Amino acid sequence: MPLTKEKREELIKTYGKSEKDTGTTAVQIALLTERINQLTGHFHTNPKDHLSRRGLLKMVGKRRKLLDYLIREDLEGYRSLIQKLGIRR
Repeated sequence: MPLTKEKREELIKTYGKSEKDTGTTAVQIALLTERINQLTGHFHTNPKDHLSRRGLLKMVGKRRKLLDYLIREDLEGYRSLIQKLGIRR
């Protein structure tokens, strides 16, 4: 199930510089994290859903690349973002 429009707008408002700022690395990471968390819950009830698991792994890889980019460009921003999102590293 995709993110609802309200949840998406809330994440963009929280992590973006403005309400229309969807391209910032922090916003992209926040959106991916929310989707990953939803899919993780889906797998507790559907353990044999291997096609969705592949999509989940692709999302995790994309988030990992974005986080690596954020480390290189803005270390303090990276630290505050992973603390806000509750991502362990």
